[in-house]
Amino acid sequence: MRQDEIWDEDTARRYDTPGVGMFADDVLGPTVERLAELAAGGRALEFAIGTGRVAVPLAARGVDVTGIELSRPMLEQLRRKVDDDVIPVVVGDMATATAPGAYSLVYLVFNTISNLLTQAKQVACFRNAARHLVAGGRFVVELGVPDLRVLPPGQSGLLFANEEGYLGVDTYDVLNQHLVSHHVRYAADRTARVSRSPHRYAWPAELDLMGQLAGFTLESRHADWRGAEFTADSPSHVSVYRLGGRAQSARDRQAERLAGRVGEDAEGVGAGG
Repeated sequence: MRQDEIWDEDTARRYDTPGVGMFADDVLGPTVERLAELAAGGRALEFAIGTGRVAVPLAARGVDVTGIELSRPMLEQLRRKVDDDVIPVVVGDMATATAPGAYSLVYLVFNTISNLLTQAKQVACFRNAARHLVAGGRFVVELGVPDLRVLPPGQSGLLFANEEGYLGVDTYDVLNQHLVSHHVRYAADRTARVSRSPHRYAWPAELDLMGQLAGFTLESRHADWRGAEFTADSPSHVSVYRLGGRAQSARDRQAERLAGRVGEDAEGVGAGG
């Protein structure tokens, strides 16, 4: 299932839930507050801007926001709120698309990087963020922590939500680090709607390595946008990466180049055999 098939007109029309869930003030308020702080008066670029859940209130805070979005139906919903003069958007894949200008902040919220279904594409996303940032700029990723500790051996699915009118189930392919989220919404008249979204989950340490490959260092990691401590039991994290941090020193770059030469030598030996 392609991403443009998932984020179709019907999904885009139903996406916003004002005041509820991820649109609740106590969720959205701290998100916008933290991102405005990290933008530090500079321009911000949102990958997968969607209907503008975060971008619209962030722009209202005075931050100059641009977006990249693959789904035209989602973009159409954004355009019902603000026009292109307020929040310009480039239509394309967040791993490859280019927005004009340079930014002090690039951000990805609410598990969006997991919509890229291969490790290579997730690495490309980090590198695309780096291409858009000024020196010392920040890339922020909000992502859930894989819930595999509670997955019994031989079982491939977990119930993650059981509410009135809604059931949520994740099914896992642990070999390929894939999961599919199944959303079942049902009514009193016994009708139900089922939607699914595929994801590639990644551990925080894997994201850190992706960041290093793109020239980032981890600046901070918290359990939420309010700055709660990230622990072994945290279900998600907000990680801030800094472009060109201290850990990416000349010695580190030399080590990377050496590792590349060793890899090339090994490939040469293999080919000769």
